[in-house]
Amino acid sequence: MTPSTSSTVSANRPLAGAAWILVAALGFSAAWVFIRLASETIHPFALVFWRNAAGLLLIVPLVLRDPSIASPTQWKSHAVRSTSGVIGMFTTFYAVANAPMATVQAIAFAAPIFATAGAALFLGEKLRARRIGALLAGFAGVLVVLRPGAEPLTPGILSAVVAAGATAFSIIAVKKLVGIARPMVVVFWSFALPVLPTFLIALAFWTTPSGYAWLYILGIGASTFTAQIATARAFSIAEATAVMPYDFVRFGITVAIGTFLFGETVDGITLLGGALILGSAIYLAYREAVLARKGPASTPPLN
Repeated sequence: MTPSTSSTVSANRPLAGAAWILVAALGFSAAWVFIRLASETIHPFALVFWRNAAGLLLIVPLVLRDPSIASPTQWKSHAVRSTSGVIGMFTTFYAVANAPMATVQAIAFAAPIFATAGAALFLGEKLRARRIGALLAGFAGVLVVLRPGAEPLTPGILSAVVAAGATAFSIIAVKKLVGIARPMVVVFWSFALPVLPTFLIALAFWTTPSGYAWLYILGIGASTFTAQIATARAFSIAEATAVMPYDFVRFGITVAIGTFLFGETVDGITLLGGALILGSAIYLAYREAVLARKGPASTPPLN
């Protein structure tokens, strides 16, 4: 789940929010480990179905205690978010299974940048110099990571780029849910709605799990479930600008995992590109928070 930077928080507790973001970073990083391990015997597209099924199984007890979790409003926004989320899951899982983790993670951080550009293109939001500068810096960071012409654009890398774009559309959809749907409702439907379509697609790549694969699948579901809840909690008690910098810890964790568990290498250029991307995303979140505090009546064109 990717939060909206303009959400209305229930309290201003930046330290607690940062702690929840760190929990989310650990959860998402653990999920990538399980995805890489499970993909050795199960196609990544089939794993997407198992991720949703396992996550849904884990959230059912919460729904039994509070049935209102499964009664959303704003169906259109939930459907848009789920559609882009499904695309994002398929492409992310494929990228994690077939590309260096550090590179995939750096590209993933570009999602808020793509979302800002998408809001300007599709929602008519106006941009001025400072935000355009941040967007250009972010796109420059993506190019630094990709190094087109110098490094091969493998299917795994291209899949990571598509995943960032799909996540950007999820961000735009979540903006419409802010202040209407509770975080747990959004988390529930992020698992429930994709189950059937991902199952139908998974049939074409089906391999029945066995042995350790079941543990990896449970790990994917549990870690993403934990990370989704932690992210929702973080952005409900603190502003995005206060907690987003801590999310960069995920980059360090991912680099360590790729290096020590899977023997991958990461160079300084990839780290530089990741820093440019994250810095741009943080600045864009800051500008959006500033404008949100001014209120819709006094909000100038985004700059």
